Amino acid sequence: MSETAPTDTTAHRLESLTSWDADWAGLAVVVTGISKTGFSVADTLAELGARVVVVAASDDAESLALADTLKIVGVKDVILGAATSTMLPLVEGEQPQLVVTSPGYRPDHPLLAAAAAANIPIWGDVELAWRVRTKAGRKTAAWITITGTNGKTTTTTMVESMLQGAGLRAIAAGNIGTPILDAVRDPEGYDALAVELSSFQLHWTESVAPVASVCLNLAEDHVDWHGGFDAYASDKAKIYANTQIACVYNAEQIETERMVEAADVQEGCRAVGFTTSIPAISMVGVVEGLLVDRAFLAERKDSATELAAISDIGDLVPRHLVANAAAAAALVLAYGLTPADVRKGLQAYHNGDHRIQAVASAEGVLWVNDSKATNPHAAAASLASFNPVIWIAGGLSKGVDYNELVREHAPRLKAVVLIGEDSSALANSLARHAPNVRVIMASGAHTETVGKTANGDGVMAQAVAEAAALSTPGDTVLMAPASASMDQFTSYAHRGQAFIDAVRELLESRASAKKES
Repeated sequence: MSETAPTDTTAHRLESLTSWDADWAGLAVVVTGISKTGFSVADTLAELGARVVVVAASDDAESLALADTLKIVGVKDVILGAATSTMLPLVEGEQPQLVVTSPGYRPDHPLLAAAAAANIPIWGDVELAWRVRTKAGRKTAAWITITGTNGKTTTTTMVESMLQGAGLRAIAAGNIGTPILDAVRDPEGYDALAVELSSFQLHWTESVAPVASVCLNLAEDHVDWHGGFDAYASDKAKIYANTQIACVYNAEQIETERMVEAADVQEGCRAVGFTTSIPAISMVGVVEGLLVDRAFLAERKDSATELAAISDIGDLVPRHLVANAAAAAALVLAYGLTPADVRKGLQAYHNGDHRIQAVASAEGVLWVNDSKATNPHAAAASLASFNPVIWIAGGLSKGVDYNELVREHAPRLKAVVLIGEDSSALANSLARHAPNVRVIMASGAHTETVGKTANGDGVMAQAVAEAAALSTPGDTVLMAPASASMDQFTSYAHRGQAFIDAVRELLESRASAKKES
């Protein structure tokens, strides 16, 4: 393969590709990945007339079926298998002019490293979606973008609910549910998109210009993918680049405000804070159980506008859920919605499963499923909501540090039940910072024989049984693992459902035993 850098003509052509109706025909593109994101990218580019080659490590039956479909719609070639997925292929005998990568591929992946060494531009699916969002005869949606270490999905779906409550055609897309390219290509078009963006996706963006944007919070996560916390934070900060109307930041975390201060935004864009306390000027916050606005009203120096009651959000509303609602409200108010739209959206909002989900309350014990708490920062928000807690935790750590989490919340821990094939890092932090808290290893944890398909459900059932034996009236059994799920489960949803099923079976068994006695 030639190592010649792309010509000035190629670079100029890529710069001109800013709409669906631009000249995409014949562009030589390599797409990495064939899952939901990769498929949507390849399908889009083929429809645009580009010459596309797809590369993916997976070669199972599902991937083979997807490859056949892509070839039918015009993709030139699909190369599957781990042995070939690390090499940058030619496109019909030519060096590719562009690589569009799926977010799971790290920047140091050999294929991407080869593209970078050859000065071939690399985009993500979000960058491509932004460039094709406008099309003659189709409605062009405004983008509201959301990122953060935690709370992204909750805030994004709250924004979606508020937009829909205002009578707009809107959908949550991106790192949640609908791939962003599928939303952009919708024949009818949307008024607005609530776009959840991961740090992986943000790494590969350069021209996205949202109406309003937010980084909800920042904590250590995905340092293995980014190569360090500073790189992770830098990619998160890209959420604010080119924002048109409002950069929304967390007034309780100075790092997000500094991101806004450093951002290169459009003329007239303003900074708007959100807080779970009484808001200052140009903030959305909380006063006596009410969500209020002091940013988008003319008299904000000495008054505030009521947006909703905290009780409108739901029955179990921990502090971080209030923060998500405040951030969502700031975003949609910047877009132009009214206080009534905010209230209506929150009243219609459902937090979804596996996020601070009350599973049962029996014999004075509350059972809560927060399987979505896949890192220490998310688990900290859960732990702060309950006291005393029997904590079910552990799993795939992703190289994070648990010391601060345990140190901060040790006083509220009655006991800890560990799951996960290797939760030694969490166990060590508990031994160091919560030496008086009883720690139990669920049967099957910390062994090489337990696999996600073999015994994850069994390990969870054992963890629930251990927690039940330790509980007394007034306790909360909280499953907030502070770790990823893929060691013993197929996903955080699988882990959460295993918890729900185990609690239900335990309580049904107890009820049956009582009847018999």
